[in-house]
Amino acid sequence: MANHVYRLSEIVGSSPTSVDDAIRTGIRKAAETVRNIEWFETQEIRGQVVDGDVAYYQVRLKIGFRVED
Repeated sequence: MANHVYRLSEIVGSSPTSVDDAIRTGIRKAAETVRNIEWFETQEIRGQVVDGDVAYYQVRLKIGFRVED
């Protein structure tokens, strides 16, 4: 097994549905332009409240992607 070097990038995923969907939305969008994403770490969960109910979820993520040889 070869040694790998990873780079970190910070993104924010959002969704009106759930925290899970916010994470998946962020990862999918990042994967359109970043190759070799191999892991993520949640940093912060926040949201927007409208009329006493949750209207939007936002999740700040660190994504780790392998630097190519």
